[in-house]
Amino acid sequence: MEAKVISSGQSYITLPAGYIRPESDRPSLSEVSDCENVPLIDLGLQDKHLIIQQIGDACEQYGFFQVINHGVAAETMEKMQQVAKEFFNLPVEEKMKLYSDDPTKTMRLSTSFNVKKETINNWRDYLRLHCYPLHKYSSEWPANPPFFREIVSTYCKEVRELGLRLEEAISESLGLEKDCIKEILGEQGQHMAINYYPECPQPDLTYGLPGHTDPNALTILLQDLDVSGLQVLKDGHWLAVKPHPNAFVINIGDQLQALSNGKYKSVFHRAVVNSNKARLSVASFLCPHDCAMISAPKKLIQDGSQAMYRGFTYPEYYKKFWSRNLDHKYCLENFKTT
Repeated sequence: MEAKVISSGQSYITLPAGYIRPESDRPSLSEVSDCENVPLIDLGLQDKHLIIQQIGDACEQYGFFQVINHGVAAETMEKMQQVAKEFFNLPVEEKMKLYSDDPTKTMRLSTSFNVKKETINNWRDYLRLHCYPLHKYSSEWPANPPFFREIVSTYCKEVRELGLRLEEAISESLGLEKDCIKEILGEQGQHMAINYYPECPQPDLTYGLPGHTDPNALTILLQDLDVSGLQVLKDGHWLAVKPHPNAFVINIGDQLQALSNGKYKSVFHRAVVNSNKARLSVASFLCPHDCAMISAPKKLIQDGSQAMYRGFTYPEYYKKFWSRNLDHKYCLENFKTT
């Protein structure tokens, strides 16, 4: 059986042709600078007003920030990374039992982004899991490695609590009631992508993931401390976001950009790959309930400013997001009112 995934144990001396980007669409790694002033927010501070202000500033100016003292136990984070590595180190025959290129499946191993639509693939394999409610989905998760379900369940619960607290702070930073955004989003879905980027012979010719915005409300990213790869677009320049110990990177997604009436930016970001080391990241996504109507609260448009986006539901949005290639920019543009 030929493995469809790139975490097959095979090493590559040159990049296979199906992964090579045209010259106009390569990462230009020599032009990337380090992001020196990534907003790093200490959620353990006593001054809650300062935290809310810092979060609001980061959402408006960057579209992302890092958090420390966030309430997710360091042991939970370490175990999550360890069990993720163990999964991708399994024999390829074992992993391929979970393979699917059907994006509607609630648990699947896959590769690239949307292999049915792409002409050029991305240097990434990933395990995609639905995580909420846990009792509905955890039984379909991998039983190998041992303790996978137990460790990932604990991680999912702690990360969800963090995400909901951050949504409260984001809501207050917009001058809204603490629960306003959570009430609009309804009982939120939760997904996870455990991303694995094997070492790559020619990182300057391909992407782990090309530039994109996240289609969900909020992304909570656990980065590999040993290998950086996350880059964000700021003022027209790509900046590398170095991992910070025991921190999460928080991305504003398209749904929160729409809810903030465009004040907060869904950050354009990408993943690049490394020639010497594999990289792993764990992205957790909070998503609106299928019945939620996404539109800016009246308080944000009562001064006479127009709603930037028409109301829409997440399934309507997600269908459009998945029906295109990842590198077709800004899905949210399809929902603008003008």
